[in-house]
Amino acid sequence: MAATKMQGRGPPKGNIELFSPTYFAACGLGGILSCGPTHTAVTPLDLVKCRRQVDPNIYTSNFSAWRSIFAKEGLRGVFFGWAPTAVGYSCQGAGKYGFYEVFKYYYGEKLFPNANKTVVYLGASASAEFLADIALCPFEAVKVRMQTTLPPYANSLREGWTKVTAKEGLGGLYKGLYPLWGRQIPYTMVKFATFETTVNQIYKTLGKPKESYNALQQTGVSFLGGYIAGVGCAVISHPADVMVSKLNADRQPGESGGKAMARIYGNIGFRGLWNGLPVRIAMIGTLTAFQWLIYDSFKVSLGLPTTGGH
Repeated sequence: MAATKMQGRGPPKGNIELFSPTYFAACGLGGILSCGPTHTAVTPLDLVKCRRQVDPNIYTSNFSAWRSIFAKEGLRGVFFGWAPTAVGYSCQGAGKYGFYEVFKYYYGEKLFPNANKTVVYLGASASAEFLADIALCPFEAVKVRMQTTLPPYANSLREGWTKVTAKEGLGGLYKGLYPLWGRQIPYTMVKFATFETTVNQIYKTLGKPKESYNALQQTGVSFLGGYIAGVGCAVISHPADVMVSKLNADRQPGESGGKAMARIYGNIGFRGLWNGLPVRIAMIGTLTAFQWLIYDSFKVSLGLPTTGGH
């Protein structure tokens, strides 16, 4: 997994030393740029998905949902919850991508240099997501409460944050942390390991090393690899995603996480854990593809190599 220098037609090499603190900080910034705007852009999909997870009968279809929301609340209603989404996933993106590069380097190059690469990808991504979710969780809690309650629990990030902490303390912002880990850690493990493996396989299939392709071609491979990875991410993490939405909307005061999940599962059953899956596949596949495109394009703009294909 040693870094491959960009030569020939590949992107020009920049002045940032690979695996230096500046390099890892740049990767964190790339994560902000790739996650914050993309998650915010799909807020309309996320809004409908969350509401249908909590109440499968609330809308007959996604399009009828958007028509109904737009007719009553306008464009602001369609993008309801964008602020906690933007802030939360920007924070998460910094940790997800920045710490992934840190752990991938230290696990693969320093601690376990002879380990299987896929194992390194899985371990690095799990470690990174564990930390990233600590930053995401408070904003996710506010977002889900805003989006899944009618009338809305709060109309802004500030109002939602204030209401939760006034009633439940800071702990109220983290009551969904365990199921969030349960959703996001497998999701991210699939996202990074599948992406890296897919990109490697694409270059093997093309029959030429990554460095022989120009920047546009390399980021195109990143986009394709990202979409393939995103489909797997959506499927493997969907039951936990449903449970996170249910817990944030329906967990009773003083109720333990385990008891709440058992009660919710008793109400919705196994089939209910898959409510909204087609929407999430479309959302996460596209989202992940653009995240990798933005992330690797940002790295290329700094003269750094794209991810994977080494």
